[in-house]
Amino acid sequence: MPTLFGTRYTRDELLRKVGRIEQVAGTRLYELHDGSEKGVRAVDFDTGTGFRFAVLVDRGLDIGPATWNGRALAWRAPVGEVNPAFYEPAGLGWLRTFHGGLLATCGLASAGSPSDEDGRHYGQHGRYSTIPAKSVSMDAAWDGDEYRFWVKGRVQEAVIFGENLTLTRTISSAAGANALSIRDIVENTGYRPSPLMILYHMNFGFPLIDDGTRLAAASSTVEPRDDIAKAGAREWHTFSGPVPGFKEQVFLHTMKPDADGLAHAALINEHLDGGLGVHVSFNADALPTMAEWKMMGEQDYVVGLEPGNCFVEGRVVERKKRGLVELEPGQRVEHRLHVEVLTSANEIAAVCDTIKKITG
Repeated sequence: MPTLFGTRYTRDELLRKVGRIEQVAGTRLYELHDGSEKGVRAVDFDTGTGFRFAVLVDRGLDIGPATWNGRALAWRAPVGEVNPAFYEPAGLGWLRTFHGGLLATCGLASAGSPSDEDGRHYGQHGRYSTIPAKSVSMDAAWDGDEYRFWVKGRVQEAVIFGENLTLTRTISSAAGANALSIRDIVENTGYRPSPLMILYHMNFGFPLIDDGTRLAAASSTVEPRDDIAKAGAREWHTFSGPVPGFKEQVFLHTMKPDADGLAHAALINEHLDGGLGVHVSFNADALPTMAEWKMMGEQDYVVGLEPGNCFVEGRVVERKKRGLVELEPGQRVEHRLHVEVLTSANEIAAVCDTIKKITG
């Protein structure tokens, strides 16, 4: 039973007051037309609570802008939601089409820094986010007094003589919810074993990120990626205002799951609207790690939380240090992620208590 505008409604009570249910909650498909964004299809989700986000169909069903009551949750890169036709695969070219947004998936054959292996070059963070989804469908349904809506589609990363990986993604939410769920099924649809590297690159920005914002994470270990991060290791969980000339710091978290197998992390701004935060949870059996991207620069002012099955040092380093996840032909793996907006001090306290119980 959704709570909208401070009142709980049954299905009948709500439908008697609207011409279409989309008057208060639902989805809408449209296409961007300006500049380098031209041709990118998107699906707006509006839950009726003030929580809104856009799923980018032609960017692998990743998520672009996200807001709550007009407050931006996601950082948006200067380039915007670029059409994947402009993708530059070599080296750091990925950065020219990195839209930021609530989610930019990295993978599937490679994620992290550029690397070269067996005569192939793997550019920054892989190709996934620049592959348009296919077999895309949108739908909605009542389940008793709950009204749910979703978008679903497939993204295939394949090359002759190489990997053939297919990810089937469903993103869903509901009327009255301040949350979204992502369910991915990744299958090796080829006939040879294939490494799978994936990072769910979630990017949070102002006003959620500001001087005094903090990160709570149920981590068993937190390691700085390099000497630059090592210098800021004591402050991995706190954030300042924009700093001229700031160099990015990356911290590598190994997650400690709760009794249900879920890993938890939350970004919290207790000074905004009496307390605003975002809580990210995910199944740690398939996604045991999380990279934290702390970038306090001017304009490039963003905190990334990146649940994954690997870290960010690239395919070659990952294989040597920790080994790669490898899918046999026909093998599938499921990834489940949940993103919840925390809209009060009580909700923030409850999530922090959950994290404290896990970490002891």
